[in-house]
Amino acid sequence: MNDRALALQLRGVWRRYKSGSDFLDVLRGADMDIYAGEIVGLVGPSGSGKSSLLHAAGLLEKPTEGQVSIAGEACENMTDGERTRVRREKLGFVYQFHHLLPEFSALDNVALPLMIAGTPRKEARMEAERLLVLLGLEARLAHQPAQLSGGEQQRVAIARALVNKPRLILADEPTGNLDPDTSNTVFEAMFNVVRNEGAAALIATHNFELAGLMDRVVSLRQGKLAPWTRPSAS
Repeated sequence: MNDRALALQLRGVWRRYKSGSDFLDVLRGADMDIYAGEIVGLVGPSGSGKSSLLHAAGLLEKPTEGQVSIAGEACENMTDGERTRVRREKLGFVYQFHHLLPEFSALDNVALPLMIAGTPRKEARMEAERLLVLLGLEARLAHQPAQLSGGEQQRVAIARALVNKPRLILADEPTGNLDPDTSNTVFEAMFNVVRNEGAAALIATHNFELAGLMDRVVSLRQGKLAPWTRPSAS
């Protein structure tokens, strides 16, 4: 039995979409437990439902059926306002595209979520600087996104996802637009800072090499999750 705190629990999660006069079941009773400090990869063919699972886990979409708990808090019957609170307090998101604000520096892009939550500007910027330094960006604090490389931009996005001290990071192809060497650098930085901050992470990726570096990997096929086995070399 795992004695660490549960960051994410899914039980019997279904996601059904209407397609014309028919229905498409993308998730079919998905079950998952992720614990604090754990980095879990999510793989599966294109169209298998990885993004739908992340949206359900991130409270961005309500599952058709099933239960979603974030850090021990059951979320399936929450109001929209309650779901927004949980996303703000307990979840961090990293996407394939960084979505940084172009007119702000790296430091202020990261500090902004804290300031929106009511943290004084000086304190927010100090915490933003701490995370950016952890991610190796101490020389880029004042740079705007256009002055940063793709890998640097994505590391800023990772810092922004972590700045509110979430219990769970959800990442959807976070290095999908980066070259292999840069992908390795960004993934290593993400792994290190997620562990350092005591969060858990669920990372959807097509990159099997990087998936193999995670604590464990699950595969989504036909709407259900199962342990992933690395393909054998040909």
